[in-house]
Amino acid sequence: MMKHPLLDQLQQLKLHGMHKALTDQMAMTQIQSMDFEERLGLMVDREVTERENRRLQTLLRKAKFHQQTAAIEDLDRLAPRGLDQRLMNQLGSMTWCRERFNLIITGPTGIGKSWISCALGNKACREGLSTRYFRLSRLFQQLQLAQADGTWSKLLKELARTDLLIIDDWGLTPISDEGRRDLLEVLDDRFNIKSTLITSQLPVDHWHEYIGDSTLADAILDRLVHNSYRIQLEGESMRKQHSALPQRDCVKETEK
Repeated sequence: MMKHPLLDQLQQLKLHGMHKALTDQMAMTQIQSMDFEERLGLMVDREVTERENRRLQTLLRKAKFHQQTAAIEDLDRLAPRGLDQRLMNQLGSMTWCRERFNLIITGPTGIGKSWISCALGNKACREGLSTRYFRLSRLFQQLQLAQADGTWSKLLKELARTDLLIIDDWGLTPISDEGRRDLLEVLDDRFNIKSTLITSQLPVDHWHEYIGDSTLADAILDRLVHNSYRIQLEGESMRKQHSALPQRDCVKETEK
C-alpha cells in the first residue's frame, strides 16, 4: 500500500528516473531477490541517466545547430581536403575548449567547414559544455534586435557565459560600424574566458581588410586569432563529390 504514495512523492520531487525505475521494479517478480542497496543503486543510476539525457537535449536545443545530425564520429577522414587527423583527434577531445582556446576553420565553399563546426559543437554538448551556433549575419540581427528591445545586456551576458560560441560564414556579410563595435563587445567578453569557433571562406590574412576599420580590426583579431587553433581545408566541394555517388554511398557530411 505504501508503494503508490512513494511513486507520487518521487514525481512531486521530480525524481522521474527513480520513479520509472521503481515502477519497473514493481513489475518484476524476481526483484525481491535483490537486496535494498542493489535496488536503490539501480534507481539512482536511472535518475542520473535521465538527468544527463535531459541536460544534453536542452544543450542541443539551445545550440540551434545548422546541421543537427553532425557528429564528430561520422567525420569523413578519407576525403582529400588536407585534414590533419592528429589535430582532429585532439580537437575531438574538446580539451581546447576547456582550456579556452579558439578554433578557426577556413576553406572554399562546400568543403565541410559548417559540418565540422556543428560536429564539434555536438561533441561539446555531449561533454556538458553550453554551445550556441550563429551565422554571422544572424548574430548581427540578434544583436540589433537586442538593442531595439532593451535586451542588449542580457544577450551579451548570455553569449559571455556560453562555453563554445560558433560563428559560421564569417566574411560573407558586410560589417557596418555598429556591427564592428558589437562584435568587439562579444569577443572582448569571451577573451581568455570562453572559446569561439569561426568558419570562413576568407583566409585569415584577409580578415583585417574585411573588418575594415583598422583600429577595431586590430582589437577584434587580437582577441580571436592569436590564441587559436587553425584548420585550412582545400579541395573540391564535398557536395559535388557526394552528388556523383550512388545514393546508398552518400555520406551525411555536407556543408556550405
